[in-house]
Amino acid sequence: KPETVGQNGLCVSQEHDVETPYGTLHVVIRGAPKGNKPAILTYHDVGLNHKLCFNSFFSNEDMQEITKHFVVCHVDAPGQQIGASQMPQGYQYPTMDQLASMLPTVVQHFGFKSIVGIGVGAGAFILAKFALLFPDLVEGLVLLNIDPNGKGWIDWAATKLSGLTSALPDTVLPHLFSQEELMNNTELVQSYRQQINNTVNQFNLQLFWNMYNSRRDLEMNRSGTVINAKTLKCPAMLVVGDNGPAEEGVVSSAPFLPYPGKLTEAFKYFLQGMGYMPSASMTRLARSRTASLTSAGSVDGSRSRACTRSDSAEGVAPIAHTMEVSC
Repeated sequence: KPETVGQNGLCVSQEHDVETPYGTLHVVIRGAPKGNKPAILTYHDVGLNHKLCFNSFFSNEDMQEITKHFVVCHVDAPGQQIGASQMPQGYQYPTMDQLASMLPTVVQHFGFKSIVGIGVGAGAFILAKFALLFPDLVEGLVLLNIDPNGKGWIDWAATKLSGLTSALPDTVLPHLFSQEELMNNTELVQSYRQQINNTVNQFNLQLFWNMYNSRRDLEMNRSGTVINAKTLKCPAMLVVGDNGPAEEGVVSSAPFLPYPGKLTEAFKYFLQGMGYMPSASMTRLARSRTASLTSAGSVDGSRSRACTRSDSAEGVAPIAHTMEVSC
């Protein structure tokens, strides 16, 4: 269990390999369980790993004010961590359902009673599936750039064709960035192209990419609209923005998020709404409060203003309030 030690000599993080029914998961634990509080469990997007996806966000000073109250559990999808060995030829990559079904073993292994999940893209899909399959283990979800729908035949064929004519990082980048970002933010895009190429095993990434693109619909319905409807039983925060790559402009991940402070602020309110993070412990965050973030937020038509909304979203039960943040 390699450890990263801070200046005060205390263990900052521990790396673990956790054996599950569907293979081994690389997991990084930061901090220690805090009483009966849930663990914050993250799952990265395809093309990334926990470091590329979440390091800058969790290094944010305001976020550290929050995470000192929780243990953080970063999960890397099989074979996606830095330095991962190449999967053997013929290896059958776990399906999206199986990837979700690996997580109860992680929760049990570390003795967590429950988790609050933060997922991006493919990771958001996996965590939503996890919450549908194992609702008792999930207290809340923060979902960025989730696409609940499987690819149609035309999209699938286009992805296959792109894979034949482009290098893998260039095939994945349009999933991570909007077209506007790909054209205008060339320095950042080039940086991620190099990191994806140099730090993620390309053979393993291709397996994960193929499995994500062959996913089925998440098949969630609003409670009451379908008999025995599949719904999330926990609160969920959906993060949206103007320039994201998904159809509704959902912001992809923290490294690409133009206003990480807004996401941190929204996450704080989300946890407070669940009964955690008393305001007395959040004095520094309160001083740095983002003026454009409002709790019920009437929006003047500009989607660039942040807002939170306490509606029940499609596929979410009425008792499980959904908070939507526009960045």
